[in-house]
Amino acid sequence: MTQERIDLDTSLGYLLKEAASALRAAMEDVLRPLGMTITHYSCLELLAQRPGLSNSDLARGAFVTRQSMNVLLHTLEGDGIVERPATPTSGKVLPARLTAKGHETLAAASAAVRDVERRMLHGMTDAEQQAALRALRSMVAALRI
Repeated sequence: MTQERIDLDTSLGYLLKEAASALRAAMEDVLRPLGMTITHYSCLELLAQRPGLSNSDLARGAFVTRQSMNVLLHTLEGDGIVERPATPTSGKVLPARLTAKGHETLAAASAAVRDVERRMLHGMTDAEQQAALRALRSMVAALRI
């Protein structure tokens, strides 16, 4: 029985993983001086775009466990970046919101991350960037069926 080998030079999956790894490293490099991790940044970005998300929603959006997100939210609350009600508004949910300090913190991080994305897309035309977005969305949708 022969095993079909994947040519890493032409494997889309391998190239996507390599791109994701390079993107993560570049983002870590620009977020570290701001005292942030990618998960920290993702949490703030999610809350800016969708205020009131629960711990579970934030964990799903940042691709981490609920426990990890809970620890992060406690830290962010202590730092005055996020606020949550003292008691649940419904069930056990404590919806989180960015404070003014959180919005300021996010502004610096978003600018740094946008610069990384610009570097990543350098050399691609607008049409190529749009085609890449469509292709990636299609791939995600196909794998989530």
